[in-house]
Amino acid sequence: MSSPDTEELATTPLPVGTDEAKTPARGRFWRGLTGSLAAGMVVLAVCVLAIAGICLFTGSPGPGPLLLIGHPVAAVVALLAQRVADGRNGRVAGFAGLGVVVSVTAALSLFWWN
Repeated sequence: MSSPDTEELATTPLPVGTDEAKTPARGRFWRGLTGSLAAGMVVLAVCVLAIAGICLFTGSPGPGPLLLIGHPVAAVVALLAQRVADGRNGRVAGFAGLGVVVSVTAALSLFWWN
C-alpha cells in the first residue's frame, strides 16, 4: 500500500542537469579511464583464477597463492575506489580515481612486471 508521499516522489521528475551537466569533460574522461582500469583488473583477476582452476584439474603448475590472492584483492580495491569516484564530485572523485590507478599499477608491477 502506498501513501500519497511516496506516490508524489515516484511521479516527480528529477531536475534537469543533475550530475552529468555539472561534470566537466576532463572529469568524464578521468572516470572513464579509471573505470576501464578497474574493469580490466576484474577481468585479469577472473582470468588468473580460471587459469588456476584449469591448472588444478590438469596437474600443471599454475599461479602461486600470492597471485591467487593478490589479483582479486586488487580488483576489489579498484572497484570500491571506482564506486566512490562515480558517486562523488571534485577532489574526492579525483583521489578515488587515483586510488584505482595506484591499485592497478601496484598489482601489475608486483605480479607481472618483474
